[in-house]
Amino acid sequence: MPRNQFQRMIFALITVVITVHAYVFYSLYVIHGGMFMTLTGESSVLAAINKMGGVPVFGKHVPIWAVVLIEFVLAYTLENLLGSPLSFKLASKVFDPRKTHPVLFETAIICATVGIMCPAMSLIAAFLYYDYQSGFNIFTLLAEWLKLVCFNFPFAFFTQLFFIQPAVRTIFKLIFAKDIKSRIENKESHKITV
Repeated sequence: MPRNQFQRMIFALITVVITVHAYVFYSLYVIHGGMFMTLTGESSVLAAINKMGGVPVFGKHVPIWAVVLIEFVLAYTLENLLGSPLSFKLASKVFDPRKTHPVLFETAIICATVGIMCPAMSLIAAFLYYDYQSGFNIFTLLAEWLKLVCFNFPFAFFTQLFFIQPAVRTIFKLIFAKDIKSRIENKESHKITV
């Protein structure tokens, strides 16, 4: 869908904005919510986080908005430097983009992106949310990383494939409707002259 670097960066921005909010909610409420409520004795996750003084990041408690901001910056940087370029290359090794139906090729890109970004962001999250007050142990960190990958991968795969990427593509088409229309018209006029 994106045809130049600016469009790729906008596409990544839309993806990361939606994805980070979904994953922060998933991480805080689904993965860690029960533990937060047990530790504080609160009956809701938000009340538990507020009672704790925020979410523990690098051993310090920060508000949820700061968690979203930190994860956004890290995910956007990683998506632009690693996720997007590598996922296209991986999908292109399996399918020829010129001969493959666009839906199939886009699905291959989504799958490759999840395969790259999920372990990478889970590793970053393992470092961010590690319990540094108990001391640091590399094996505990690796176990936490593996646990996060096991929790996050199914969520990442299904949300990206069936919810997030279709929403991102719809928003992208609305933003770049003029460019897409002119590209289609140019393609059709080129077919007529050939």
